[in-house]
Amino acid sequence: MSDIRILVVDDEASARSGLEKLLRQSGYVVDTAKDGKDALVVAAEHPPEVVVTDLKMPEMDGMALLGKLRQSDPDLPVIVATAFGDVSSAVAAMRAGAADYLTKPIDIDALLMAIERARERRALRVEAENLRRQLRERDAEGLQGLIGASPAMQKVYRTARQVAASRATVLITGESGTGKGELARAIHALSPRAKASFVSLHCAAVPEALLESEMFGHEKGSFTGADKRRVGRFEQANGGTLFLDEIGEISPLVQTKLLRVLQERTLERVGGNDTISVDVRVVAATNRDLAAEVREGRFREDLYYRLNVVHLEMPPLRLRGSDVLVLANAFLRRFAEDNKKLVEELTEDARTKILAHRWPGNVRELENAIERAVVLCEGSKIEADDLPFEAAQPMKGPVRVPGATMAEIERWAILATLEATEGSTAKAAELLDISVRTIQYRLHEYGLVGKNPKSSG
Repeated sequence: MSDIRILVVDDEASARSGLEKLLRQSGYVVDTAKDGKDALVVAAEHPPEVVVTDLKMPEMDGMALLGKLRQSDPDLPVIVATAFGDVSSAVAAMRAGAADYLTKPIDIDALLMAIERARERRALRVEAENLRRQLRERDAEGLQGLIGASPAMQKVYRTARQVAASRATVLITGESGTGKGELARAIHALSPRAKASFVSLHCAAVPEALLESEMFGHEKGSFTGADKRRVGRFEQANGGTLFLDEIGEISPLVQTKLLRVLQERTLERVGGNDTISVDVRVVAATNRDLAAEVREGRFREDLYYRLNVVHLEMPPLRLRGSDVLVLANAFLRRFAEDNKKLVEELTEDARTKILAHRWPGNVRELENAIERAVVLCEGSKIEADDLPFEAAQPMKGPVRVPGATMAEIERWAILATLEATEGSTAKAAELLDISVRTIQYRLHEYGLVGKNPKSSG
């Protein structure tokens, strides 16, 4: 924690030196200032990560200092100290942008928790702004609709950019709801075919008897009900991209005909004799394990290799870390605008609940959850209770890696270590190489203050 710098501002020398000593003992780097003017000089020379300031000071008071600091760094957390019972000053400071307030004399445990909360909130805001910047850059590059900056998604973006310029067939795999269709559209948008058609066919949604006609078209009279010629999806996508979603659902007959089209770039409509040339880039997607389907004899091996020239795997939402909050905020803005509602943000409790959820339905489930929350929300903020899923239950055993978020891994490590040390935060902190204050803050965050961690580990 030695790189975390705190600036303490107080005109009372004893209060200033007392806080400096306690914060240094907790592992922070501490600078001090006797008033607002002095604080601005110190902050310019040694930029702090958090400022703790008294409100009542000569020369420049805490409110004026808060305003100056926010002008130069709107995200800098400023914690103000007020006299006991001075509610009006505390409210005014919070409205002016203070991250938190404490009453004097300051309780060191409360201050340490306020510092950790403020740092985490700032980190989230900075990360969100970085993600928004990256999204703007990706939109300019043709990656609209793909949101997130997790390492797993960065790998997807890199490969998508590399493959887009080619005409190679792409196979996208991943769980349902991960955004395979959005990735297919992004590849098309990045390709030289971007100005041509992007045609989509959900293979599982078309009855087996009609799928061949949907793909390749049919001639008039080729079967009962075929009262006119129909152009299939391949011809519709000529010059562009054809996205075949749920490719693992197609029958052996359609597999054979699809293989021929991919090999020869020609097709014949159902009931027709004319050979039609097509120039189509195929992107296929499935939530099945096609390699296993090949081994079981349900999917042609030659077609599998023809489709799997380039393989992209969309990661599940549970492996994407804080991407879930960026996605949630993007959906919130969209649905608030669509429904003409003044819903502006998620509360801290709502964000915590979202981060703790496993999201078995992935991005699609999150999108539906945020839409429902926006529609039913009665205020300007979405509360935890507005979200249509239960809060995550305490973990009963080791976490799954891969498959768990860093927050879940950290929670399990802390609670398991506390159990092994029979509740000793000092011993647990030593084993985990973190501070006792961090463990106390996490227990407070988990709602386990005053409880036996063994009951929730």
